[in-house]
Amino acid sequence: MSSSPLRLGTRGSALALAQSGHVAEAITAATGRPVELVRVVTKGDTDRGAIAQIGGTGVFVTALREALAAGEVDLAVHSYKDLPTAPAVGLTIAAVPPREDPRDVVVARDGLTLGELPTGSRVGTGSPRRTAQLRGLGLGLEVEPIRGNVDTRIGYVRDGELDAVVLARAGLARLGRLDEVTEVVDPLQVLPAPAQGALAVECRTDADDVRDLLAALEHPDTRAAVDAERALLARLEAGCTAPVGALAEVAEGDDGTEIFLRGVVAALDGTDAVRLSATGPLDDAAGVGSRLAAELLDLGAATLM
Repeated sequence: MSSSPLRLGTRGSALALAQSGHVAEAITAATGRPVELVRVVTKGDTDRGAIAQIGGTGVFVTALREALAAGEVDLAVHSYKDLPTAPAVGLTIAAVPPREDPRDVVVARDGLTLGELPTGSRVGTGSPRRTAQLRGLGLGLEVEPIRGNVDTRIGYVRDGELDAVVLARAGLARLGRLDEVTEVVDPLQVLPAPAQGALAVECRTDADDVRDLLAALEHPDTRAAVDAERALLARLEAGCTAPVGALAEVAEGDDGTEIFLRGVVAALDGTDAVRLSATGPLDDAAGVGSRLAAELLDLGAATLM
């Protein structure tokens, strides 16, 4: 096997570089193989429009996958929640490393929590999922759409343009900025996005040597949880910009190790939501997700999306 550096394709944002750097270090620590980061510019990095308006699912991953398919890089690291649910021809998710805490967090002025913010406070998020669930809390918050990296979003609060922003805890953890969090949001209030906090390490299907190396990074429980959440999303025929939340956990049940999955589909204006949960065997994680989605659809989830 060659000892030349593996070329890891990554977006150029601070968060993407932190995530990819962590994966690169893990590969080298596990296998001894050096890894170099190759920055790839995606449409989501250059177009400042709302995600749903500039292409929705996949705007952050298409260019990375094109570079991978063309042989310009040997592997790519994605925030798993950004990936379309349909597989990419000729590519495979070779490893899903251990997941960061998938919950959402609040960064608010004066150290406040959502419940402490006065009625009419302006809260920013770029996610329809968060928007729908935040409005559904009935706290009288004005939820406003925002785009930008972590610095930009937190800057809206620091500069007084917004009272708070809601972000993924995983991103702040990977950037070493958890000290700026004023509240970790209970999933009972706001369920995270399917696969939030997880990374997907992708390579070409025919690159057996790379796949063998990446196997050292695989975390089976994370893979199972993400499979359940993304199967729910796929059955709903919803993308990463849809108002869908899901969170799966692996736990010991009466019949051995099980998947426990919660899902929600919420109306964007916060007036209605459908919430359900399900359990099933670990080796049928995708089946658990698909069946829960079917139950959500039976209760009218499609009209809320």
